[in-house]
Amino acid sequence: MLDPRICPACGDRADAPIVDVATRVCDRCGHRWPFRRLPLFALTGPSGGGKSTVGPALATRVGDRAVVLEQDVLWTAGLRDDVDGHPRFRATWLRMAAMIAQNGRPVVLCGTVVPPEFEALPERVLFSGIHYLALVAEPEVLARRLRARPAWREWDEQRITETLEFNDWLRRHAGTFEPPVQLFDTTSTAIDDAVRHAASWVTRWLQAGCLQ
Repeated sequence: MLDPRICPACGDRADAPIVDVATRVCDRCGHRWPFRRLPLFALTGPSGGGKSTVGPALATRVGDRAVVLEQDVLWTAGLRDDVDGHPRFRATWLRMAAMIAQNGRPVVLCGTVVPPEFEALPERVLFSGIHYLALVAEPEVLARRLRARPAWREWDEQRITETLEFNDWLRRHAGTFEPPVQLFDTTSTAIDDAVRHAASWVTRWLQAGCLQ
C-alpha cells in the first residue's frame, strides 16, 4: 500500500500517521513496515516571484536526485474550498510527496506555502524535514509581472494588492518561522542565476545527509 496513511496489514486509515525512524507503525494493529522518510523542499514565495519560471529549469538541474512538481495542479474542486491555510489541499500534497519519496527521491514542491501551513499537519511526520526557499521581489517589479499575465489568469488590482501585501509580510517575517524561510530576491536576477541558486539549495541539503 503506497498511501502512507493506510496500513497494508489491517487497512486502517490513520488520521495521524506514526513513523519510527524509517518504519511506519499502525496504531491499530501494531504492524510495522519500511518507510523512506525523506525531506521535502518547498520552493515558495508570492505569485510573480519566479516559481513557475524557475521550477521547469530546476527539474533539468536536479532531476536525477529529486522530483520537481507544481503545487497548483491539485488546486481544484473541493481541495480549494477549505479555509484557514487550506489544510486538505496541503495534506493531500504531503501524502503525494511521501508516496513519491518511497521511490527513493525527494520532492521539490513549487507553490505558495509558509511553514505553519505544513508543519502543523499530521502528515508532517512523513518527512525528515521540510526546507523552505522563497522567491521574492520588489513590489513594483511584482506588480509589473502580474499585470503582464494573460487575462485568463484574472489578475485584477485587488488581487495584485493582496499579493504585494503577502510579499511584504513574507520578507519581514521569513526568519521568524520554525523552520525559517530562506529568501532569494529575483528583482534584477537573471533566470539562470535564480535556477542555480535553487539547485544549490537542494544540493546542499542532500549533501548534508538529510536523506534517511
